[in-house]
Amino acid sequence: MKTASLSGSPRESVGKKDANQLRENHRVPGVLYGGGEQKHFSVKELDISKLVINPDVFQIKLELEGETRNCVIQEVQFHPVTERIVHLDLLETLPQKPVQVALPLRTTGTAAGVIDGGRMQMLFRRVPVRGLISDLPEEIVIDVTELSIGDSKRVRDIEVPNCTVLLNDSNLLVAVKRTRAAMSAESDVEEGEEGATPEEGAENAEKAE
Repeated sequence: MKTASLSGSPRESVGKKDANQLRENHRVPGVLYGGGEQKHFSVKELDISKLVINPDVFQIKLELEGETRNCVIQEVQFHPVTERIVHLDLLETLPQKPVQVALPLRTTGTAAGVIDGGRMQMLFRRVPVRGLISDLPEEIVIDVTELSIGDSKRVRDIEVPNCTVLLNDSNLLVAVKRTRAAMSAESDVEEGEEGATPEEGAENAEKAE
């Protein structure tokens, strides 16, 4: 898993007034838990925004009170109107304690069905997984090269070694859907096969004369 550094400052108080003041100063209040005592802190809004909007998932090295703690983002709260980050929950990661994260799902290759006019549909952009932090990969990759129109990949078709995928085995992940253009092309081919060729049409006209 990729890593990123984040500098935090301890909060002197945890009231609503203090939180609003932090937000006015472009800082985001947060809480760190999972390693014992909860720690209340704040970070620069710009710094955490870079990690939240990033499609990758990071193990964060949080510098707080002179110590560096390894953690992952567990929850981010956004303002309903401005969509600014208003609160952050971080879970401290311990070597032998499994954690849950949502890993990016990416495809590799060009599906045969897409070449034939189909459309690739991604049902999930991220896949929830539980495992030790040392076992969690950066992403889950699916090779779609051999998928024809109508084919798909489900949860049962992927492997994340030493980790548990927190979705039903039958859940669709990616699928190659038939498009109107592909259906029209197939229809034209069928009509061409059933109808007379130009040469056959000319011969039939001569016979009729």
